[in-house]
Amino acid sequence: MTTGTETITANIIASSSGAVKLEKELTITKSIVAQEGYVVAVKLLDDKDNYNKIENAQGDFIAYKKGDIVIGALGERQALRGYSGVIPRAIKVGDVLHILNMGGIIGFCQSPHPDFGPAMRAEVIGAVVTKEDDIQKHACIQDYAIEWEYELNESVPLIAVTGTCMNVGKTMAAAQIVRQLADKGYRVAAAKLTGASLMRDVRSMMEQGAIACTHFSEAGLVSTTGKNILPMAKGLIKHLNKQKPDLIVLEFGDGIIGAYGVDSLLMDKEIQKFTSVHVVAAQDFMGCWAADHFFRKRYSRSISIITGPVTDNLVGIQFIQNTMGIRAVNAVADPKKLGDWVADGAFTLPISPTDEFRI
Repeated sequence: MTTGTETITANIIASSSGAVKLEKELTITKSIVAQEGYVVAVKLLDDKDNYNKIENAQGDFIAYKKGDIVIGALGERQALRGYSGVIPRAIKVGDVLHILNMGGIIGFCQSPHPDFGPAMRAEVIGAVVTKEDDIQKHACIQDYAIEWEYELNESVPLIAVTGTCMNVGKTMAAAQIVRQLADKGYRVAAAKLTGASLMRDVRSMMEQGAIACTHFSEAGLVSTTGKNILPMAKGLIKHLNKQKPDLIVLEFGDGIIGAYGVDSLLMDKEIQKFTSVHVVAAQDFMGCWAADHFFRKRYSRSISIITGPVTDNLVGIQFIQNTMGIRAVNAVADPKKLGDWVADGAFTLPISPTDEFRI
């Protein structure tokens, strides 16, 4: 229960808080819960020439400016190619925090990025409250979350799309796979299982023909750093299976190795059991080699297809196929071939490298 409230008008309601479904006229309180997922109102203190847009709850990217009131969810971010920050142990009105990503995650920036300049400073003006049954309570995205599951006993085939790091074409590949499979007549569902809150990638897959999409934010997480995220991922997969798809495309944000928990999901035996195709986006040959060795040793399954900038021309494609023995295709230049290859393997679980050796 909250006391001492006031009404404000927000300029931007960030997608990180979208699960709460707020209007721009809203109520805030000075009592603030400094935990992930709680929704706060901040006033922006600077103008920026780059990295100066926030995705709102409707999926539009809005340019912000000094003086704007932004509503976002408290969260952390540990990005190799972006801002990194945490939630302070305590937060009070007047504290200065930062906008950590384009999804409007709000936290204290510990590490800026040279390409983007300093993170946008944001003065805390209060915590957002909602009313249910005439009782006011702090707004929190966890209150609207898809239920987590601790077992995955059945599923349609899963198509995993991972990358060696950020910004190597994972979303492009996932979206093209959805489009190509949908064009073949399959009912395709999709999800983004790891990363920091931003709905752009999920919306891209929906626009390409997915019958249903979801995202870790809809399971109550602002980011997937430093947590046991297996129950979240299994909850989203089970949720999508209820839509009766033929296949589910899973995009794993960030790199295979990193703070967001990608490897913990890929190494889970239950998720492995239903993963029929694994597409890896890579920047260069070293990334391809490392990914191949990583998955053969720890994941016990071979990579199905490599895509990304390393396949931008024939040099990369021929090296991967002739030297590494892995199919390679560029998702932008030849999306139909990518879709054909995924469809070829979608309904047959791969043999592990160990089993291949035994045959």
